[in-house]
Amino acid sequence: MSPVARLRLFIKQILDELRKVVPPTRSELLNYTAVVIVFVTFMMAMTATLDFGFSKLVALVFGN
Repeated sequence: MSPVARLRLFIKQILDELRKVVPPTRSELLNYTAVVIVFVTFMMAMTATLDFGFSKLVALVFGN
């Protein structure tokens, strides 16, 4: 196959797969968004807590 034919086939396969996608409803989208925001907020809080704790531990061990 020529490069142009392979590119056409690739684009055709992408479009065929995109036709199979079912977009989420508004309520599903809002629910997914809320879950992501809560998860990211939790991970930020956990990371900040661990960072603060480790910085205090390092300051205690090595002096400040």
